[in-house]
Amino acid sequence: MTVAYSSTRLVAGSGTRTLPPTETTTLIVPDVPRSPLKTYQARRRARQLQAPRVQPPNVYTLGVVGPSARATATEIAATLSGRIALVGTGEVALPGNVATTTTLGDGWQATSDGDCTLDETLDRLACSHDYALVLDMPAADIPHLVLDDTAVSTPLFETEPDSVPPVHPDRVVDALHECPEYESLGSLIASVKGSQDGDRAGAIATFTGRVRRFDSPDDVATTHLDFEMYDEVAETRMASIETDLEARDGVFDVRLHHRQGVIEAGEDIVFVVVLAGHREEAFAAVSDGIDRLKDEVPIFKQEVTDEGEFWVDADG
Repeated sequence: MTVAYSSTRLVAGSGTRTLPPTETTTLIVPDVPRSPLKTYQARRRARQLQAPRVQPPNVYTLGVVGPSARATATEIAATLSGRIALVGTGEVALPGNVATTTTLGDGWQATSDGDCTLDETLDRLACSHDYALVLDMPAADIPHLVLDDTAVSTPLFETEPDSVPPVHPDRVVDALHECPEYESLGSLIASVKGSQDGDRAGAIATFTGRVRRFDSPDDVATTHLDFEMYDEVAETRMASIETDLEARDGVFDVRLHHRQGVIEAGEDIVFVVVLAGHREEAFAAVSDGIDRLKDEVPIFKQEVTDEGEFWVDADG
C-alpha cells in the first residue's frame, strides 16, 4: 500500500520522519529513471487539467493495536462524523456516536453477527458505514495505528525503534483519510445488490485480475507489482466508464475498483462487478469494463521479479 502525507506527517513505508526546526538534512538523489506517473502528472499540470475528485461510497478502515486500543479507538471515534463501527474480540462497548459494534471470537469468527470472518464483516460494513475501527487484530491487511511494538504489515505511521509517541486523534484521522478506503470483491457485490433496480436483476457478473507469479513454467518469478495512480483523473475516468456501461439496456449497476501500491504475487489487483437483467448483458459489460479500464485509466505498473524490476506498459 502506498500512503503519502504532507511534510508535517510521516510517510508510511518510506523511512521518512518529521525533522525538528533545528535539524538540517542533506538529500543525495541518484540519477534514476523517472516514474511514468511523475511524467504523466507533469504533462497534465502543464495543460492545467482540473479533474474533480469522485468519492467512492466505501469505508475507511483502521486497525488499532496495543494495550490502550479500545480507549484510543473511542477517542478517535469521537472526532469522526458519519456511521462508525467498532470490530473487536470479546465484548465491545458502544461509545456515544458509534452506530454498530461487531464482536469476533477466536479465529475472527463473529459470535453475534452470523459467524462472519473479519473480511466478510468489513464487506458488509463497507456498504453502510463511513468508518470501521478494528481492535487488536494486527494480522489484518488494513492500516494500523500501533500503540506498542507489535509488528503489522501496514503501519499508519512509521516510528523510531522502541519509540511509540502519543498521537493526537485529529492527526490519526487526517492520516487515515490519505489511505485508500476499504474495498473488496465482496463489498462491491454487496453494493450492487443494494441497487434500486435489484428486483429487476437476474445476474451479477464479475472479473478479478490477480498478480501472476509466472507467465510460463520456465519464467522468472514475479514477487510483486507496484501500482501508481493519478487519483483525480483515474477516479473520474472509472466513474465515466461506469456511467457509460450503466446506460446500456439491461445493465443496472457497475462498479470498478483498482488497488494501488504494492500487491504481492497471488493477490487481487482489480475488480469489475456488473448487475444486469440477464447474463448476456452482464458478461458483455464486464468484458468491456476491464478493457476500457486498461485502455483509458492512467494507472502505472512496476513489476518486481527475482532478477530485477521494470515499468510495464498498459498491456503488460
